[in-house]
Formats: sequence, structure tokens, C-alpha cells
Amino acid sequence: MAKHPSASSEAMCKPLLKKLQKIQAEHEDADNPEQQALDSFIALIDYLRKGKAAAAGERMTALTHYLQQNPELNASLSEQLHQYFLGLNIYPVLVNLGIMARRGMLGEMATRLYDRLIPPPHTDNSSLDVLARAFYWRSDAKWLGNITPQHWLRLYSVLAQGASAETLEQVRSHIRNETLYVLEMLSIWLAAEELEPELMRVDRKLIDIDSPFIALQREMHLFIEHEGKRLEDTSLEPFDVAHLWVMLAQCQEQVDRIRRRGRGSSGSSMAMAHLLERLEQTIQRLEVLLGLMAEPSKFTALRRGVMLWQELLHSAVMKNSMLEVWRRSTALVSRSITQNSSDHGEHYIARDKSSYFALFRSAAGAGIIIALMALMKIHIESLGLARLSTTVLVSLNYGLGFVLVHLCKFTIATKQPAVTAASFAAEVERNDRGRAVARKLAVLLIDVNRSQWAAVWGNISTALLTSALLCFGVWWYLHEPLLSVAAAEYQMLAIRPFESMALLYAAIAGVWLFCSGLIAGFFDNRADYVELRARLYHHRALSWLGPERRERFTNYVHENYGSVMGNFLFGVLLGSTSYIGYLLGYPLDIRHVAFSSANLGYASFSEWPSLWGFLQGLFFVLLIGFVNLWVSFSIALQVAVRARGTKIQKFRALFKCIWQNMRENPLHFFFPTVSERGKDK
Repeated sequence: MAKHPSASSEAMCKPLLKKLQKIQAEHEDADNPEQQALDSFIALIDYLRKGKAAAAGERMTALTHYLQQNPELNASLSEQLHQYFLGLNIYPVLVNLGIMARRGMLGEMATRLYDRLIPPPHTDNSSLDVLARAFYWRSDAKWLGNITPQHWLRLYSVLAQGASAETLEQVRSHIRNETLYVLEMLSIWLAAEELEPELMRVDRKLIDIDSPFIALQREMHLFIEHEGKRLEDTSLEPFDVAHLWVMLAQCQEQVDRIRRRGRGSSGSSMAMAHLLERLEQTIQRLEVLLGLMAEPSKFTALRRGVMLWQELLHSAVMKNSMLEVWRRSTALVSRSITQNSSDHGEHYIARDKSSYFALFRSAAGAGIIIALMALMKIHIESLGLARLSTTVLVSLNYGLGFVLVHLCKFTIATKQPAVTAASFAAEVERNDRGRAVARKLAVLLIDVNRSQWAAVWGNISTALLTSALLCFGVWWYLHEPLLSVAAAEYQMLAIRPFESMALLYAAIAGVWLFCSGLIAGFFDNRADYVELRARLYHHRALSWLGPERRERFTNYVHENYGSVMGNFLFGVLLGSTSYIGYLLGYPLDIRHVAFSSANLGYASFSEWPSLWGFLQGLFFVLLIGFVNLWVSFSIALQVAVRARGTKIQKFRALFKCIWQNMRENPLHFFFPTVSERGKDK
């Protein structure tokens, strides 16, 4: 036979009842009702916290039912909590929780770290401190997530039944007074941000126009003044808040406009991202509080209040989370960086034969330079220098070589994934409001794959040819092989995946390739942010060039700033990997498809291994290229999609479309067998 609900509720609430009785006994002789109410509130939260997080809703339901069945306990607890609430300052909670401080991202993170290590002192009449004392575990978010607004609403409805009408009216009046004060302060904060240099840099019209922030503050002042009079004279008509809602919508539009410009040509920064996040949070809080104040229905207002309560509880749990600040503050900058990558990525996607062969020719040019860089690296390592000296020279060889490739407008195959992934993410975002259209994305993914392999073959073919010519030239001139037998065997061993860690090293190179895309996007964003073009154009040192040449020069530097820095630092990352492994005590290294193909050429044409051995080595090089490309592309795609706030849905449909294309035309994955027009049909 099932237990009666009241018996089940009593069993579940038994630990709480004992705790409440103990609190009552402790405060029976002491004249301190505020402390007793605070201890009772913390006991309630501890009761909800203990046990399985998934059962928190059941514990809340049991508590509600037990209080409903025991009116005396309900009346006592309700009077305690309501009377304590009347002495609380609500203002700190409403302006601190869920709204970032003005001190910026680094200042905010430092403050949160300090508060976590050495918590600030608590005061009993501050609502912020009360929540800090009640919700002090990060795991509280789990069980709070299992308590719905309906649970809180039912609990408070039962507690309200136990309080007198006079107490409830006092609580209502206290909430309205505090909320009006918060509305006034938040609107003043918002208006003051108009003169922030970061905002005026992005939107220069703010200097000349009366912004929505100022207009909102003026209208909010009228509303607060009128509602303050209504608290004393209830016969007054409610204030018409229609214009306030329009002002709030215009403020949000202004923030969205600034955010769009930050993602585009104006560039963004951590400080600006933090400021925009703070502005948006302030507007959202104003909307919530205005909705509470202007809502004529008491039940609807109570429901909205409960939803705000849940939001504040979540913010209280995350109050000292540095990860939350980092995630919110970097969202805009990440979007700006990946947007710059996306703009470059379209140039690396071959959709027809002409663009395919253009990409192949560009990659072939890079293969010649890469072969020379690979030979220079072999020579540097043969000098027997100290590890640090070798690392510096190898890093400069890589970095300056990659910059030379870029200046010659050639293409390195593995540089593509970081930028083509951003283009893929942009297509995901454009389709159906973040829901991917499988067919279009499948076609784009095939185009990306084909483009990357076109560049790979371009790099490999000329790198092998150049290394072969150099080997034959040395043999003809010096009558000896370019590499010794030991050096040739070492280069062949380095690309064998089953006898060395070649594929792991290829994955490390793929990670650095991804990082190089982020670095390039960061410096492109930085160039937009600091207005590099205008700075250089007006620099005195360039005045001798004349207007036209100075304009061409500054345009080139501005547009290639990210690419040059990304290529150079990518070379530094590749060159320093083995030294980092040496410092850490791990055998770290990199394998890059273009350099591996050049090394294969030097080893093969210095000490010919046999045709089968050469073909086997070529297969291993392609395997390294596969790992380079798809590790880089996968990470870059994940970051780009997250930065845009979207996601790829229906993976099954996407893979089905890819498989269908593969069955119909397998060669199309590696060569454009149809024209763009034919493909669209």
C-alpha cells in the first residue's frame, strides 16, 4: 500500500523540522529575531541542497505540502521570513548579480579570485550577503536547475497564506520602493556610458546626437517620480510606460549596432566586449524590473518575480566564477576574429576548374620556397649548435619563410583549414537562423576538402621536384649525395607512422595551424580596432612617399597585417615545439605535409630506397597531410561555430548528403568535374 502524501512529506522534511526546532531553541531566550530568520532561511536551502540533485523538485514539493498541512508552522516560518525581508536592502542584489562591474574583465576576474580565496565580511541586512551565505557551492547550480518556477511559486503561495495581510502589504511596498531606486540608478548608469571612449570610437554619431541612453534616463525619471507619488496616493492613475518600452528597445538596438560594427570593420577588444555585455545586462534588468512595476495583474507580477528570483540565484552561485567572466567577455572578440578569418577563407575555396588550377599554381609556387626552407632547417640542425640557438634559427627560418610565401602571394596547403572553417561556420549561421541546411553544407564541405587537397598536391609536387633538382645539382657539382646515408635514413624514419610518432606530431602541427588562424584573425581585428590604415597614412615618417603611394602602402599593411603576423608566429610555433618538449621532458616535434614531402625528396634522391619505398613514403606524407588538415579544420570549425552562437544540427542528414555525393561522383571530392552552374542544377 502506498504511503499517504502527508506521511511521505513528513518523512522527507524530518531533517529540516529538527533543524528548525534546534534554531528555535537556540534563539528562545535571545532577542534576535533577524538572526533566527536568517538561520531558518539557510536551513531551508540546506534541506533542498542535501540529497540527489535530480530529487530537489521532490524535496521542494514535500516541503510545500508539509507547510500546507501544518498551518501553525507555516504561519511562524512565514512571519519570520517576511519580517526579516522588510529589513533587507534589496538594492545590492538587483544591481550586482547578473550585471558585470565597471572594472573590466581583468579587474572583475581578479576581484572574483580574491573574494574566492578570502571571502568578504557579511552583513545581515544585505540581500547580496544573505544569498552569498546560503549559496556557497558551485554544485548548487545542479539542484537549482531541477527546481522550476512553479515549485517556487507554489512554495511562496503557501508561505503567503501564513502571513497577515498587513505584513504582505508592507513587503509589497518595500519591494516597490527598492525597485524604483534600482530603476533610477540603472538608468543613470546607462546614460553615463554614452561618453565612454570605446563606444564613441565605434559610433561617432554618439558625440553629436541625443542617444537613446539619455532619452531613457529622462523618461525613467518621470516614471519614478510619478510612481513615488502613487505609493502615497493610490488614487493616482498608473504611469503610461509605452514610451519607456520604446526607449528600452532603442537602447538595445544601439548596443546591437555597436556590436555589429565591432564584429566588422571597427574591430573589437576585451574592454569593449566587457562594456557591451554590461550594457546589455543592464538593459535586460531594466526590462525585467519595469515589467514587474507596470504589471497590473498581481499573479503575473508574482510569476515574473519568481523568474527573476531564479535568475538571481543562478547569478549568486556563479558570482565568483572567473570562467563565466572570461566566456562572456571573449564572445565578441572571438566573433570578430573568426569573422576576419571567414573573410579570408572565401579566397581558399575552389568551386570550379579555373579557381582549382589557380589554387594549385599558387600552392606550387609555395612548394619551391618550402623545399628551400626544409634544406635550410636540415643544415641548421647539422651545425651542432646549442638547443636554444638551434631553436631560434629554425623558428626564424620557418617564420620568415612563411612570410615570404605570403608576400609572393603563394599558398601553403595547411594554412587553409583555419580560414575555410570560419567560412563554413558563416554558412551554418546564414542557413535557417543557425540550423544548417544539410545539402548546402555538404556541397561546401566537399568544396573545402577539394580545395585543401589541391593546395596539398601543389605543395608536394614542386617540393619534390625542387628537392630532386637540388640533389641532382649537388651530385653533378660535388659528386656526392646531398644527404649522408644516416641523414637520409633519419628523414625516412621521421615520416613513418608505425615506427615513429609521425601522426601525433602531425596532430601537434594541426593545432599550431589552428592557432595561426586565430593569431591572424586577432591581428586583423587589432588593425581595425586601432585604425592602423589611418595611423600609418598620417604618420610623419611616411610623408615623403606622396599621397598615392602612401595610400597604397598603408592599405597593403592594413590588409596584410594579420596574415604576416599569423605566418611569422606560426613559424615560431613550429620551430619551438621540440624545444618546449625538451624543457618539459617530452619527445615533442611537428610533422608538416609540405616539409615532409621535401624531406622525402632529399632522402630519396640522395639515397634511392626503391620505387616501392618512395611510393610508401609518399603515402605516409599524404597521411601526415590528412592529419594536419582535419585536426586544424575540426578545431577551427568548432571555435568558429561557437563564436557565432550557432551549431550544426542534423549531422546524420549532412553525412547522408556527403555519402550520396561520393557515390554519384567520387572524383568530385578531389577534382572539380562539373562547373559551378552544373553543380547548382
